Amino acid sequence: MHILNPNIMKKGIIEEIFSKAKFGNEAETYFVSYRDFETIKEISLPNFIHESENFQKIPISRITKIRKNNTILFEKILTKDE
Repeated sequence: MHILNPNIMKKGIIEEIFSKAKFGNEAETYFVSYRDFETIKEISLPNFIHESENFQKIPISRITKIRKNNTILFEKILTKDE
């Protein structure tokens, strides 16, 4: 599990997780949590890619957690300002 602080680039980790999910044909077992104004939403990875229009509407910076089934693969430490 990766827990990131603000000094670590998360983009590479997230892209690596997405790539493994898509090329491993297991994308439906991955779930993405992201900030949507004041709430956190969670949807499957394929739905996230569709909804975000390939990160155009929902940037990587708004992703707060990625899990595969019940295993957390990425989790962003949210600060009070986020």
